[in-house]
Amino acid sequence: MTSTTSATSGSSSITQSLGVGSGIDLKALVASLVDAQYAAKTSQFTARQDTLTAQISGLAKLKSGITGFDSALRQLVKGGSLATQPTSSNTAVAAVSRLSGAKVAGISAKIDVTQLAAAQAATTNMPVGATEGFRGGTLSVVTGSYVTGADGSTSLSATRTVSVDIAAGATLSDIAAQIKEKTGLSASVISDGNGQRLTIKGATGASQAFEITGSDAGGEGLALSTLSVGPNATGTTVGTAAQDAVVMLDGARFTRSSNTINNLFDGVKLELQSTGTVTIGTASPSNSLMQAAQDFVDTFNQVKAVIAEETNVTDGVLKTDSAATAMMRALGALTTTKLATATGGGPQTLADIGVSTNRDGTLSFNTATFNKAIAADPAAVEALFADGTGASGGGLSAALSAVTGKLTDKNAGLDASTARYTKQQSDLADAKTKASDAATMLSTRLTSQFAAMDARVAAYKATQAFMTQQIAQWTKGND
Repeated sequence: MTSTTSATSGSSSITQSLGVGSGIDLKALVASLVDAQYAAKTSQFTARQDTLTAQISGLAKLKSGITGFDSALRQLVKGGSLATQPTSSNTAVAAVSRLSGAKVAGISAKIDVTQLAAAQAATTNMPVGATEGFRGGTLSVVTGSYVTGADGSTSLSATRTVSVDIAAGATLSDIAAQIKEKTGLSASVISDGNGQRLTIKGATGASQAFEITGSDAGGEGLALSTLSVGPNATGTTVGTAAQDAVVMLDGARFTRSSNTINNLFDGVKLELQSTGTVTIGTASPSNSLMQAAQDFVDTFNQVKAVIAEETNVTDGVLKTDSAATAMMRALGALTTTKLATATGGGPQTLADIGVSTNRDGTLSFNTATFNKAIAADPAAVEALFADGTGASGGGLSAALSAVTGKLTDKNAGLDASTARYTKQQSDLADAKTKASDAATMLSTRLTSQFAAMDARVAAYKATQAFMTQQIAQWTKGND
């Protein structure tokens, strides 16, 4: 620590005393010499750093523009507003929606909902205390469908039987938890003011009816038989019977175990709300498709303006970047890319529905051409905006996503250029550090050399002053 402090102090004293002997501002001279040697290189470093920063920023703008464009279009397509939608004349009877990715067309039907699907629910009749215990034993839970025999009697045709072991002293809450865990039935405890009662509920559908038989193993406590569910059980009441939904379509009877039906009409989800009659049809998204085409053109032109600014041949920071200059060519090709396969000469490209390229590379939209195309073949126009996959034949969104993927590729796209410029920034920082170190070393060396020279000059001056004084003494007697 002492030697370092001494060296620093010595260096400071040398710097502060430079020029004392010679009378020259050697400190300023050293700074000027170092600056003269490294000023040009420092200026080059600064200019290159500014350029790299601008290039990376420009690439970020381009990537944000194209990925934002791609994301917005994908969300619009997946939202379903650009596809034909099913309609219901009475949503209080049946609500309808399009299944994700499905195509809906040509639906016109009247259906009669004569019965809703229901789940069996049974509740114990006698309220019990929260801490009252039951006898140990078994609950036998049978699930299945009720069938009617030749004599008119009904019985449960079992598809599943589960035994639930009940420990002696178990409370109603304990038993509810056991039933849920072992059988999959819903079981809950409800307080009615006089105590607690157990409610057990199955899934919807006639095949989800259930019966429970409680068998005691002996001991003290409440009898498990009070939890039995079935035609002869007296301890519980079945409030709702298990049943299927029944729908009449064109005179044919269809049953489903749920009120949500996905397989009555292709691509349509029906959600039955009540009994009644309802007409199911479709609605064309003509207006939404026209707006989507116009929005595509507007967004394309906005992205194109950013590309033009960054790749301007005069002062664009990315004018020599191949990935950036390739963007406009790739996007421009979208107007003539085959987006769907149409029969009978229907539209297959954006150009076919009125999207054209201007001389400056921007796009324009001819609504008259669009209206003519959608009037002639609405399904073909809709297919251009379908939620498909692949760059060819998968719709506009898939085509734009494919272009975006190539433009942002880490090996040859915008990401590759960003990585290259970032590496150059790192190399430049290393070079600046080396140059700074070299300048410091040169300054130290020159300072040391000039300090030695200054010391010699000071010595010469001291000698000169001494000799001048001696000569003056020698010649004093001759005056």
